Amino acid sequence: MEPLEERYGLAKSRIQKIASEECVKQEFCDYFQKTAAFIAEITAAYEYAADGSLYRASLEELQHLNRRLYEDVLPENYGSGYADPAYAVSRFGTEMGRALSFLYTELRCLIAYAFEKDIEEITMRMELFLEVYGSFVCAWEENGQAPEAEEVRQMIYWFVNDYTESEVAKKLRINFCPEEDFALRLIMDSDLEDLRYLYYFGEYITENELETARHLNRMTEEDVRKMADTYTEGYRIGFEAGNKDISKKKTVNIRYSLGFERMIRMAVENFADMGLRPTIYRAGTSIFHGKGMNRIGYGSTSPNRQYEYDHKDDEAIYLDKQFVNRRLEAMRAGYESLKEETSVYGGPAVVETFGEEPFAPETKEEAFALTEKQQKLSARYRAAAGALQNEYIKGEERSFTIIAFPIPAIGEQYEEIFDEIVRINTLDYKLYQSIQQIIIDVLDRAGHVRIKGMGGNRTDLKVNLHRLANPEKETNFENCVADVNIPVGEVFTSPELKGTEGILHVSRVFLGELEYQNLQIVFRDGMMADYTCTNFETEEENRKYIRDNVMFHHDSLPMGEFAIGTNTAAYVAAKKYGIGDKLPILIAEKMGPHFAVGDTCYSHEEDMVTYNPDGKAITARENEVSALRHTEPEKAYFHCHTDITIPYDELGELTAVGEDGTETVIIREGRFVLDGCAELNRPFA
Repeated sequence: MEPLEERYGLAKSRIQKIASEECVKQEFCDYFQKTAAFIAEITAAYEYAADGSLYRASLEELQHLNRRLYEDVLPENYGSGYADPAYAVSRFGTEMGRALSFLYTELRCLIAYAFEKDIEEITMRMELFLEVYGSFVCAWEENGQAPEAEEVRQMIYWFVNDYTESEVAKKLRINFCPEEDFALRLIMDSDLEDLRYLYYFGEYITENELETARHLNRMTEEDVRKMADTYTEGYRIGFEAGNKDISKKKTVNIRYSLGFERMIRMAVENFADMGLRPTIYRAGTSIFHGKGMNRIGYGSTSPNRQYEYDHKDDEAIYLDKQFVNRRLEAMRAGYESLKEETSVYGGPAVVETFGEEPFAPETKEEAFALTEKQQKLSARYRAAAGALQNEYIKGEERSFTIIAFPIPAIGEQYEEIFDEIVRINTLDYKLYQSIQQIIIDVLDRAGHVRIKGMGGNRTDLKVNLHRLANPEKETNFENCVADVNIPVGEVFTSPELKGTEGILHVSRVFLGELEYQNLQIVFRDGMMADYTCTNFETEEENRKYIRDNVMFHHDSLPMGEFAIGTNTAAYVAAKKYGIGDKLPILIAEKMGPHFAVGDTCYSHEEDMVTYNPDGKAITARENEVSALRHTEPEKAYFHCHTDITIPYDELGELTAVGEDGTETVIIREGRFVLDGCAELNRPFA
């Protein structure tokens, strides 16, 4: 018997016995018995997939299995289960409750590994569970008590530390090696008319995924091809527009939501024609692979976003300087072993989805939260990891593209909205390009831009622009059409920080799937000097919410981007269908002026030379912070970029102000008033 299979068999056999044991303090019996029962479900699912029974099962059998594996974290059950830190803490106290909730949550990633038939990942977590259980058994036998919570935390800490090197190496392999093709084989080899294939991924499957697949199956070959072509052509044009050589690249990372396989299959074929093979990896479900609210990879509808929010800071149980250093060393070793693979990696091609009800999380004091020291460590790690990535995957050589489509959760008009979004994604970019050039020509004569809100919006901002050394050949603003950010419709720049000041306010905005009410940020010399919102009862909670989820634990962030969205067609469609609160930032940012906090749009590409269609070089590629890359590189980047849009109906004025004080109004009361831009108001008619 192979050692790994032997370890798996021994662990499985031991866990099966726990269901009938009462070898620990009574109050913990239920936890270990229920967790053991869940692991038994996992081993059954693994063996079901391994022997091929999964692929012979009926749709009804697959749906029953899928529901069974995810039912404990569904909203109706979550509050009475150990995945909920509030429930676990109520049963076991703060420290022990958090630790055992963490353990249970980490074990839930075994669902994915069961379907991937990854016996190693399953075995090592079963062994961690048995180690923790064994400590409870020993403590009960020795003194009739439970072990100290610190003892359990130490087991988890060393589990994470011990496996960090191998897990980092594995994560990098699935990122950059097309041979890791679990999802690709399902996409390319499945009968997409037979919706059983959706259940083979191991993700939570809802009507969103099923109806999306049905809808794409009903669409004509031509219409699906148009979707795929827009997506892949945006990727290709991104290289062309950025003056980057796509012929040097061999891989592209496809990220998407389940249900879009018919489109993705065509995209894979299109990329093959460009000489690119795809990597398609699952969004993180394990602490090792980046679980949390910001899901990167392929996935499906979340069974419970509150569950994900409650565990977004689970790294608090092990995060210290030693771990950060160990993980960074493991990353360097991993990148070094994959130097050839990373050098030919082209970047991500992302299909986002939208349509779910907006999520306003409940903040639970029982959930893990990073200490101030850990927040600084986390920020340091993100900066160091980003710099390391750019060392092996150079920003000036890679590109990306992002496109978005609605899912059935958007409402009864789903199919009509879907068709409208396809139309918006394929608007005539030449028309927008010419109109946007008119706006850019005015902005390039300005020293700063004044933005004011209306109707309760308190925005009052001055955004300073870089001085052009040679206005005949240089420009501050990029004329953005449908390439890396689909749909068409914005001009953007990296503003000068010094002198950029004032209040940015928006009554309601959704950032990273989280809702912010009355978000307000005060800028001084382009840096966030103050911030608040009205989501929670106390100012402390509101500020923490922004610091955790917008600032990513940094003390301040610069205004990395100022842009003017011009896609009024998207704005009017959002109003018509009442979906403004459900649109992703990818579309929302095109529906008014927006301001990004964090890095500039040209992060790690500042020294490249790129041009607008009119032949002018885009020179506003850095600010006073990113310029530190030459002298203090550790202070130059924040590795975050969050766009905040003021919708047209909250925008009173956007005016370009020349060095001599001359004012040219571009937008007044939500309408474009600049000569030559009347076409942008046509959708409002």
